[in-house]
Amino acid sequence: MADDEFLVDSPLVRAFVADTLAVVSRQPAPVAACDLIRPRFAELLAADGWLPAEFQEPSPESGMGGGIGQWLLYRAGDGSLSLFSLVVPAGAQTPVHDHLAWGLVGLYRGTQDEEIYAYMDGELVPSERRALGPGDFYALIPPQDDIHRVRTTSATASVSIHLLTNDTGCIWRHAYDPATGDVTPFRSGYANVDCPDQT
Repeated sequence: MADDEFLVDSPLVRAFVADTLAVVSRQPAPVAACDLIRPRFAELLAADGWLPAEFQEPSPESGMGGGIGQWLLYRAGDGSLSLFSLVVPAGAQTPVHDHLAWGLVGLYRGTQDEEIYAYMDGELVPSERRALGPGDFYALIPPQDDIHRVRTTSATASVSIHLLTNDTGCIWRHAYDPATGDVTPFRSGYANVDCPDQT
């Protein structure tokens, strides 16, 4: 098994990851685990100075298109946990996509409009819409609320922090076309590291 990777190596990030791994090891139920992780995740979103500037920049090589930067911050050696930043330029939006993992997603910088969908009987149905500001976060518990699209509404890029129980950038997941209902496999990748099968 590969070693854990800390692309952002700070006491704050190491403590957060250690606490998260401890929770996951003793509480496998996603809802309960998310509830236990929430206080430390809120602290991470509120803290200044831990996320280097380069991990808050768009990426022209984005696997999501639109200059969206997905930057790996931490990855477990077995691919069971990842922490990454997602940078959506001003006025840009992600494709409608899923994550195929449970975890927490929160806004660190900027503002976003999030549109959540349900996929029922081959049809993509909007189910909820919400505005997000710095410090706001939510749980992803598939299959509920796992499909969404986010758009930056601030004048500068939005930066969100994702803690998910897979190697999100390196797994094959799905993009959805709301107009046609088409579902397409895609892999978003990371702007700063290759996936294990690319090395």
